[in-house]
Amino acid sequence: MTSTNVLDAIIIGTGFGGIGMAIQLQQAGMNNYLVLEKAADVGGVWRDNQYPGAACDVPSHLYSFSFAPNSTWSHKYARQDEIHGYIRRCADRFGVTPQIRFRCEVVSASFDAAAGCWQVLVDNGETYSARALITAMGQLNRPAFPAVPGIDSFRGEVFHSARWRKDIDLRGKRVAVVGTGASAIQFVPAIVPQVQSLVLFQRSAPYVIPKPDRGYNALEKIAYAQAPRLLAGSRSWQYLSHEYRALAFTSIHSFLAAPLREFRRQLKRQVSDPVLRDQLTPTDPIGCKRILLSNDYYPALAQPHVSVVNGAVQSVDASGITGADGVRHEVDVIIYGTGFKATEFLAPLHITGLDGRVLADVWRDGAEAHLGIAVSGFPNLFMLYGPNTNLGHSSIIFMLESQMAYIRQCLGKLRDERLRYLDVRPEVQAGFSEEIQTRLRGSVWQKGCHSWYVNEHGRNVTNWPGFTAEYRWRTKRPDWNDYCVVS
Repeated sequence: MTSTNVLDAIIIGTGFGGIGMAIQLQQAGMNNYLVLEKAADVGGVWRDNQYPGAACDVPSHLYSFSFAPNSTWSHKYARQDEIHGYIRRCADRFGVTPQIRFRCEVVSASFDAAAGCWQVLVDNGETYSARALITAMGQLNRPAFPAVPGIDSFRGEVFHSARWRKDIDLRGKRVAVVGTGASAIQFVPAIVPQVQSLVLFQRSAPYVIPKPDRGYNALEKIAYAQAPRLLAGSRSWQYLSHEYRALAFTSIHSFLAAPLREFRRQLKRQVSDPVLRDQLTPTDPIGCKRILLSNDYYPALAQPHVSVVNGAVQSVDASGITGADGVRHEVDVIIYGTGFKATEFLAPLHITGLDGRVLADVWRDGAEAHLGIAVSGFPNLFMLYGPNTNLGHSSIIFMLESQMAYIRQCLGKLRDERLRYLDVRPEVQAGFSEEIQTRLRGSVWQKGCHSWYVNEHGRNVTNWPGFTAEYRWRTKRPDWNDYCVVS
């Protein structure tokens, strides 16, 4: 089936980016759009990650839309189900839900230069036409599975934390956890009280510092609801207190001394065994990988029925798993806490731009885009949470709102001036990319550790090397001289 109606825009994904972008279009009077979602519900990463203990590591008043403050968060750091519910409410409240087509996974998109339209194919065979294509697929949506010899021979249960198996009862089970990413730091303490035994395999130990979390009491919630300025003030304070931290990662690395002290104090206080403490002490510089927040991770690993194995998994057989130390462990369940394919932007979509160029080929050595939003040779394609717009210090919602405002203005120009397309100039994109990579070379993320920030070519394609305020300023208004404007 082919739709003959030409839409102003198609948005892919219904996480914070997709829902927020749709709201921006609605409020700008651009109602001729659709949102395509592969699942049966909105929520993106907060829909998919339903593992025990799932929560945000950015304060909830900051991890919210600025135009939809929420006074009812139960904790300073919101839980997964609350965030998922918040996204649902926003979609309903702002009238976005009727514009969503669920169970429509986009397979490919190709740009018709003559018509100035994207032809978008979904997995049920339907095609849609739109002047603009906006991707809101996130960086943390495709689980990463390490290559483990013999994993296919294992007769027990195997799953990734991002696809948690709620039908599997872990009580009394012997469990192996592979990986120590942000998800593992949350779900391991949640399942340790249930399991018979747990063995944790870590390639390298992460830095884990205390999480300053607490519940909001009823009086505080009433105050935030009755006094919007109080809630706005809390958000502003959280923003400012996080914003300066960018300096620690990008230029003034001595600022990382404070979290390093927090890490050492917590590890010493919560782990008395010197051997285990040594295993849990990272060898990488702090900040080179994501710094994690938890108050119960180390106590969970100190339990007598929990063991830690450093190094990669050597092999798996029908009923056991063997680590780099050569010791075999009998297990019933293997859980991957190995994160996501964050550097593979827009995969597995097949996207074709001008002159038949394929985006995957253009990005063979690493994704790049002007302002993390637009790619030369792919007109009217706009990305949310694109290359080099991830953060190590603040809320990605702030970055998304900057991108939404920029993209909305681009769509307005296409509509108001009846243009065929906007295509960012190659020299503009190249100049921006070189600037970002130059700035990143001095960052702590380029200190030689193996992290999901950096691709196999050693190129950091994920992180923004500065303040979010700078990004907001640079995306406030599009510079039309940056684009080939074709009517």
